Amino acid sequence: MLVGHLAAIFRYPVKSMAAQPLDEAAVSWHGLDGDRRWAFVRPGQESNGFPWLTIRRRNDLVRYQVVGESQVRTPDGRLHDVTDPALAAELGAARVQKLDRGTFDSAPLSLITTRSAGAEPLRFRPNLLIDTDVPEEDWIGRTLRIGTTRIRVDRRDRRCVVVNVDPRTGRRDPAVLRRIAREHDMCLGVYGSTVEPGTVGAGDEVVVLA
Repeated sequence: MLVGHLAAIFRYPVKSMAAQPLDEAAVSWHGLDGDRRWAFVRPGQESNGFPWLTIRRRNDLVRYQVVGESQVRTPDGRLHDVTDPALAAELGAARVQKLDRGTFDSAPLSLITTRSAGAEPLRFRPNLLIDTDVPEEDWIGRTLRIGTTRIRVDRRDRRCVVVNVDPRTGRRDPAVLRRIAREHDMCLGVYGSTVEPGTVGAGDEVVVLA
């Protein structure tokens, strides 16, 4: 059953930095190729189960733009390689770490619909934005075919304070998470996993398989 079209594709080569829009992307068992393959480690947290520097602690990370897969443009326009110690020092991080399988908070793929995201999809940091009037919760437990890829929709995406951060300015607005808590039981969007690797492209049909 055709339910919509793929409106946009986003990856985040460096965890918690700005989204990188793509016209098409390869999807592997570990999500979009190049997605969240780098992450900065907080000082003294190397042995922590979640040592990463994220928007939760430094909201201006969203203003650092990733060029290609390993170059970072700072908010004032300077360009660093992601491994440059000067960049880690600027961020107050101990070092950067390469993660071949990515570093995800919960699952390798995140999806949201235009119905749910409204005018600010990047606030919710999705990989795939789907243009449809169907609530994405209806797809939980089902498999979607997008391009040559099949993706199983596993569960709702429980939101945290990251959604309060404006992706353009880095400023926080606590009203955003309060609204999600009030209207959506703290959840918006869904998590998915790859059933069949392939490629997706903007404009692809989104089909729910029987």
